Amino acid sequence: MTPQRLARSGLASQQGRQRHVAQDAEAFCRGLPAGARLLGIDVGSKTLGLALSDITRTIASGLVTLKRGKFSANVAQLVSLIEAHQVGGLVVGLPANLHGRDGPRAQSTRAFVRNLAQHIALPMLLWDERFSTAAAERVLIEADTSRRRRAAVIDKVAATLILQNALDRMRQGCPGMR
Repeated sequence: MTPQRLARSGLASQQGRQRHVAQDAEAFCRGLPAGARLLGIDVGSKTLGLALSDITRTIASGLVTLKRGKFSANVAQLVSLIEAHQVGGLVVGLPANLHGRDGPRAQSTRAFVRNLAQHIALPMLLWDERFSTAAAERVLIEADTSRRRRAAVIDKVAATLILQNALDRMRQGCPGMR
């Protein structure tokens, strides 16, 4: 998608304007439009795992796994999905290390979100995802999924777990979501 089309779509932010990226669910809730779905993103080095909430923001479901390529191409894919599914906010998994500090992967994810916020003017929430990939792996093994199939869907399942955890927390602390 060209920068002109992004601007026409209403999803691109004005040049130099950063959207607020929340790190707590309550602040994120305040910026969400009513009835809009949320998109969960698991940012990997080779793929972007995506999950989508229902309009009541109760259940997260795996959506798709995108292959990472040029940033502009990934933005265009995300914009297309956001428009098609009427998404009102993004929940991005933040892979903090075991001590809660940012390691190289978390720094890379923060950079991805900063760049994404220049093109997509939606509220964004960074959500702690320390054990989501390991949990996704356990779920897939328990479901007797082959190694090849696990490799193909693990990021999408991790995004689903990230989004579902955020939805559960939001239901506890956000007005109008109980």
